[in-house]
Amino acid sequence: MQTAPQSREIVVLVAVDRGRDALLSAQESLAELASLSRTAGLEVGGEVVQAVRKLHPGTMIGSGKVEEVRRLAQDLGAQTVIFDDELSPAQQRNLEKMLATKVIDRTQLILDIFAQRATSQAGKLQVELAQLQYLMPRLTRQWAHLSRLGGGVGTRGPGETQLEVDRRRVRERIAMLRRRLEEVSRTRELHRAKRERVPYPTVALVGYTNSGKSTLMNTLTAAGVVAEDKLFATLDPTVRVLALPEGGEVLLVDTVGFIHKLPHGFVDAFKSTLEEVGNAALLLHVVDGRHPQASEHMRVVERVLEEIGAGAVPRITVFNKMDLPGDGRPPQVSGPSCCISARSGEGISGLLGEIAAQIDTRQETFHARIPVSRGDLLAILRRSGRVTEESLCDDVFEVTALVPPAIAGRVRKALGA
Repeated sequence: MQTAPQSREIVVLVAVDRGRDALLSAQESLAELASLSRTAGLEVGGEVVQAVRKLHPGTMIGSGKVEEVRRLAQDLGAQTVIFDDELSPAQQRNLEKMLATKVIDRTQLILDIFAQRATSQAGKLQVELAQLQYLMPRLTRQWAHLSRLGGGVGTRGPGETQLEVDRRRVRERIAMLRRRLEEVSRTRELHRAKRERVPYPTVALVGYTNSGKSTLMNTLTAAGVVAEDKLFATLDPTVRVLALPEGGEVLLVDTVGFIHKLPHGFVDAFKSTLEEVGNAALLLHVVDGRHPQASEHMRVVERVLEEIGAGAVPRITVFNKMDLPGDGRPPQVSGPSCCISARSGEGISGLLGEIAAQIDTRQETFHARIPVSRGDLLAILRRSGRVTEESLCDDVFEVTALVPPAIAGRVRKALGA
């Protein structure tokens, strides 16, 4: 017997229009919130925008607009109202009373998507930490009963309120999660130290969510990373070896996408993931070159990179999705850039050449005479860099290569030079 498919939860979206002060307009931000809602498996029934000069302290949008939202939600049979801005605990409590329905904000929605997408142990720990940090100041809205008295000798007195008990438990859980994430970070540091013994330069993919980073990762390395037309399709980092056309290899790292109004505490919770970006030799800033808000998306990414300490890392701006129709030109940028289609492969050879050129500027020009009996050293030079000249005379290889300074030092030491 087949069961009828469950209908998706209907939601009403609410945004405030602050005019020119916002990085994205209210309509653009609301469109992104609708995409987030669909990613979470929700059905958007209606949208409401309220122009404000100053946010209402109790409800954000004022009682008149709250009544409009209540009627709309009732007419649509909506189970949830989602606000585009982060609500204070008091605002959330007031709105749920006035709307008589569940109320969440953009931060809570994003954290729910993270929870759906996390697959690795580290990803699940990071998501839980971010969720608990979000929950901590909101515990007051979940408990309203009085203190419970203890029983028995030595226990009489006011005791702890349930709220205090829950806060203590949440604090203990947060401390435990931080310890476990520190262990994850130490493990990743050990893996990074092993990689540095044969120090491939690391190239990290960064960009606004749904800009095509995972598709580009698959095109360059056949990594098999999940690539969907959804926000936050990739949450856990993936590392693969990328062979450059003229010789040499780099490690390519795919990371979580950034987004407008990133949840408070995101950088702290995802520190062990984002540290791969800060330690990279080169960033590929992937931009949806056909998106009408490409410039705003780039500013959001640059702001997050500054926040995680990666603002000074060299980068190539990669304008993706150029196979899609559209007359608009990509924004002007300072520094190297290229236009590609990760899906069709257009422009990929030019991107690889630009990556190699940028890596070469950070390599050492190394000359060596290597006996044929030490073919292992020649293999290291070929694998870790780019051999530009090579000749064989009297059982000795005369080699010139562009390699990381650490590799040049290791080969010199092995040759006794």
